[in-house]
Amino acid sequence: MDKLSQVALAMTDGLGPTAIRKLLDAYPGEDIFSLPASELRLAFGSHRSIVENLLNKTAFPQAEEELRNAEAKRIKVLFFTDDGFPQRLNREECADTPVLLYALGDADLNASRALAVVGTRKATPYGRDTTERFVREMAAQQEDDKPLVVSGLAYGIDTMAHKASLDNGLPTVAVLGHGLDRIYPVENRGLAERIVHSGGTLLTEYPMGTAINPRHFPARNRIIAAMSDATLVVEASEHGGALITATMATGYQRDVFAVPGRLGDTYSRGTNNLIATNKALLARGAADIAYQLGWPTAATAKADTQTSLFPTLPPAEQKLWELIRKNGSMTLDEIVNLSGLPMPKAASLMFNLEMAKAVHVLPGHLYQAANA
Repeated sequence: MDKLSQVALAMTDGLGPTAIRKLLDAYPGEDIFSLPASELRLAFGSHRSIVENLLNKTAFPQAEEELRNAEAKRIKVLFFTDDGFPQRLNREECADTPVLLYALGDADLNASRALAVVGTRKATPYGRDTTERFVREMAAQQEDDKPLVVSGLAYGIDTMAHKASLDNGLPTVAVLGHGLDRIYPVENRGLAERIVHSGGTLLTEYPMGTAINPRHFPARNRIIAAMSDATLVVEASEHGGALITATMATGYQRDVFAVPGRLGDTYSRGTNNLIATNKALLARGAADIAYQLGWPTAATAKADTQTSLFPTLPPAEQKLWELIRKNGSMTLDEIVNLSGLPMPKAASLMFNLEMAKAVHVLPGHLYQAANA
């Protein structure tokens, strides 16, 4: 299907994202609007209104206008089959996520790592400082492949997450609950412009002209949760909107992290409850998130480089070398105790490591890994 048909399909009354995905699975490569009436009736059964809407192409005028507006404002229109569409939204567990998105900016929506950072709109100094620290630590840990920070451009924690990302050189995406012809809250217009100009992206499922509607903001949270590998909740009250995002993330089989706060603090009750009920992992800093997600950091990259300095060692000797490197320096007795090897075998392997210059023998018969 061409872009006009894709946009019109997404705008057709009665068709939700799950139905559209199933429809294109059933008719791969087909222009749905060109299918005969008999095929459409077979696909939709008693849903006559959907069949009539497709046959009459009722959504085409609106789709044409939307494409004209998007082109004029340099907005990308992404259908779920496009390479640039965030593919995390296409996973089986995310069937309710949109099939059509509008994007303004150049961020890689399929970055190898992506973290949602959300929280209360009424952020405390503790929440703002903690958000800035987490993002700064993440930027320092992930030297080469910077993770994408996803949030919602709302007041409070969302705003701080975007600002901290920009200040620390991390790409960021703001998911909006309205069309790209406006910014809400208006006070964040400057921040939105900075996101775009810095290589980030404003993203939404809503066409231009969509009115501000409170119901859209919980709905946009599913995009934030689904397009991220995990969600970090910094501050939240007992019934805060950030908890909706956390629940959605869990439903999408994503990890949820929460920052603990003082007992009794209003905007730490939600995060403390998440941790206490095992609905979120406790996060003391960015290192906790990287460890749980298995993200390589600057420290692990250095360790991997050190490990590869002796790639030709036999497995048994490589294992001993790594044991010594981990512990700094060791006597032969300590090596035997920690490795579980018999003394003669350990002595033989250590002799081989010494000959390969993979270990140094220090005064006191201490072994130290070379390049450690």
